[in-house]
Amino acid sequence: MLQRRRGGYALAVDAAHPMTTLVLALAAGVFAQLLARHIRVSSIVVLLAIGAGLGPDGLGWVQPRSLGAGLFAIVELAVAVILFEGGLNLEISRLRRGQKPIRRLVTLGAIVTLVGGAVCARALLDWPWVQSLLFGSVIVVTGPTVIGPLVAELRLRPRVATVLEAEGVMIDPIGAILAVLMLGIALAPGQDALASGALGLLLRLGFGAAVGLAVGLLIALLLRVRRIVPEGWENIFTLAAVLGLFQGCNEIVSHSGILAVAVAGVVVGNVRTRVDRDLREFKDQLSLLLIGLLFVLLAADVRFEDVRELGWPGLLVVGALIAIVRPVDVWLSTAGSELPVRERLFVAWLAPRGIVAAAVASLSAAGLEAGGLPGGPELRALVFLTILGTVLLAGLTAGPVATFLGVRLPGRETVAIMGAQGLGLALGSELRDGGVPVVFLDSNPHNCRRAEESGFPVTFGNALEERTLTRARFGEVGTAIGLTSNEMLNGLFVARARELFSVPRSHVALVSAETGLTPDIARSQEATPLFDSPHDLERWDVRFRHGDVAIETRELVERESDDSAEGKAAAATPPIDERYVILAIRRGERVMPMSEDLALRTGDLAAVAVYVPEREEAQRALAGRGWSSHESSEPPEDVAEGG
Repeated sequence: MLQRRRGGYALAVDAAHPMTTLVLALAAGVFAQLLARHIRVSSIVVLLAIGAGLGPDGLGWVQPRSLGAGLFAIVELAVAVILFEGGLNLEISRLRRGQKPIRRLVTLGAIVTLVGGAVCARALLDWPWVQSLLFGSVIVVTGPTVIGPLVAELRLRPRVATVLEAEGVMIDPIGAILAVLMLGIALAPGQDALASGALGLLLRLGFGAAVGLAVGLLIALLLRVRRIVPEGWENIFTLAAVLGLFQGCNEIVSHSGILAVAVAGVVVGNVRTRVDRDLREFKDQLSLLLIGLLFVLLAADVRFEDVRELGWPGLLVVGALIAIVRPVDVWLSTAGSELPVRERLFVAWLAPRGIVAAAVASLSAAGLEAGGLPGGPELRALVFLTILGTVLLAGLTAGPVATFLGVRLPGRETVAIMGAQGLGLALGSELRDGGVPVVFLDSNPHNCRRAEESGFPVTFGNALEERTLTRARFGEVGTAIGLTSNEMLNGLFVARARELFSVPRSHVALVSAETGLTPDIARSQEATPLFDSPHDLERWDVRFRHGDVAIETRELVERESDDSAEGKAAAATPPIDERYVILAIRRGERVMPMSEDLALRTGDLAAVAVYVPEREEAQRALAGRGWSSHESSEPPEDVAEGG
């Protein structure tokens, strides 16, 4: 409301009202992430700044303590949803490639970080051992919400990217459970507490993993059956199931729910369901909302005075974590693995803390205060200083360090094809045989399965969504190809790829030279028409499914030039001929998709899809355009029957 003051009016906010705090924190969290996106800085930095500015030491509009015990209920439930969403995006096939270093980082590495963080706090801040160990357990977690966008932006080599992303998701529940163990020891010190804590740790890990696996499979099974979960109810059903899993596990074995939801997320994310795309989109948006809310609330709960009292020793603790503890952790965890030295050094450099560390720190500090023990505010302040320091370091230096160490991909060689059907699979096979990496995107589960059976990496989802392109690693893509029967969709796809990930080359498949997305319109949108001319893609899909297509190799030879006006027009605009499709051109060691704008040379080899019932007519037409027979082969089974 407006209150009258000397010289004018001022906005008065009833900060003591819990609803005011909750609504302001929610709105500020969304605004902060939107602002961070536009100014291209880590959203956590902006969230911390806005949260502190709105908190008791700033404008005083956000008062987390006004929420009472509800604050920590909100924190716990939000963290459960965030970890489930992180698990959804973790592909098991990628985990297998780096399983040894990942397994060590979340076990041996967690112990090293706990002990190292505790020693730093004890030596530099002279904290009691119990409080120091509690700090060490809290900073075991990393920040998947920070690492994920960084990895996508930096275009890291797949192996190092997988290790960083998997560690970020899998170590969060382990660190949270370790913090619970240390808090229990702090509240009831003694050998009995240590023994029962160790037993409780094993019980929580085992119970949470087992129940999370079982419930994750059950959720995936129910989502696959349309009759059980009505259409349109899938997202709210999954959300209710995740929250029920989290609280149910906690009721049976305290603090086991956090691991259960992470495991369930991995299971659901790796089982194909009819709502996979919609579920991911819903959880992504919900996580963004909750991350903003939590960071604003938790940052507002930290007092400037507590951070200032840490002084230089606090900064030295953060520096020691970055320069000593993390390198030792990574070096021991990756010893004997396939990771080369350069990639190990980069993993050691990049360890930002995120929302889970902030949440666990606040819960632990509240536990100390509830138990009548000192050190809660200092613990919270040091963890937030660690978050700020590690995030700033990662955001400002990750790019130059990755370039210096040579862990970024040397070039954007991957070809991304939207449309895993007949001509798409045939083109992908030709490119792959020429050594070109290919990834498919499709929202049809059947098409995705056929492409996977053919050995291609596939990303299921809406190819116009940024999160889908991120999962497909578009930072590595050099050529985007829209190859569906929907011309406008093809154009939108390559435009999104260019806009969001600066993909340098793009091709679109056309079905007509005169209507819809014409070649001239495609070129005006910085896209090149695919193949030798427009084609009826649906007709070719049917032909592939019936096995009526053969892939032939033909060579371009010199032919007599036609200098007539009609001849020049025909050369500039090849006629539409549905008896064959020129898929790709091999020139020396290089293989590239065929396009109308490609300047052909004598000696070029073409991979041509030929309609078998009209093979003789197709061969005569090709010969008339200068393509002589080189060799022919029947189509591979996966291409001939796919579509």
